[in-house]
Amino acid sequence: MNHSSQKFNPEELNQMIEADDLKISVLRDNGLSYGTPTWIWVVAINGDMYVRAYNGVRSSWYKAAQTQKTGRIFAAGMVKEVVFETDIAPELEAPIDHAYKQKYSGSPYLSPMISARARAATVRILPQ
Repeated sequence: MNHSSQKFNPEELNQMIEADDLKISVLRDNGLSYGTPTWIWVVAINGDMYVRAYNGVRSSWYKAAQTQKTGRIFAAGMVKEVVFETDIAPELEAPIDHAYKQKYSGSPYLSPMISARARAATVRILPQ
């Protein structure tokens, strides 16, 4: 099922990006409960929300997102049911890197988040 036509409300997306308090919680294998919310850096490109796994494709939440494809995000006081898209077009990597550099330029964690390891674990988050 293709969710690419669905977008977040632009105002809500901006609030979630600005708040920078996004937590991601992937639906567990049982399909009934959600995993522990994980705080994660978030950026927006062309009205879409993107995150990356600091530990790359071995990250437990990333592996769960690949398998389960659905979950929840918590940001700016909102809770949203979401879909995770892990097949990201290569041409989006540079704009996502740029967005990370702009938003997190002062952080010691910036380098790992724009490394090949994290880049391989980029996820687009869409409303369910």
